[in-house]
Amino acid sequence: MLLNGLAVFFLVTGLIFFLGGAIGIIRMPDFYSRLHPAGKLDTLGIMAMVIGLVLINLHHFSLATVLLSIKMLLIVFFVFMSSPTATHSIVDAGMRAGLRPWTRKSESSAKGKE
Repeated sequence: MLLNGLAVFFLVTGLIFFLGGAIGIIRMPDFYSRLHPAGKLDTLGIMAMVIGLVLINLHHFSLATVLLSIKMLLIVFFVFMSSPTATHSIVDAGMRAGLRPWTRKSESSAKGKE
């Protein structure tokens, strides 16, 4: 019973992180700002969701479920290693392409041109 409650807690927490990341991607003003919620909250969301799935999976304890749980945790490990690297590469590509970060001055000058 406690294991199921803990699993549901982690699944709901992961859902909240994914929802926050989606709202952050929509609400942020420019390319660079949108990468922050995409990188941070999606990584935290997958961690919480997979921990919840591991707890549900371990409810039916056997060698196969333990091996599957280890595989799921390895996926989280690789996402934790690759997500910051991918985000940095995307930002670097944007800088090299000449994409300028958003500023309040650029927003007010764009409104004056209309």
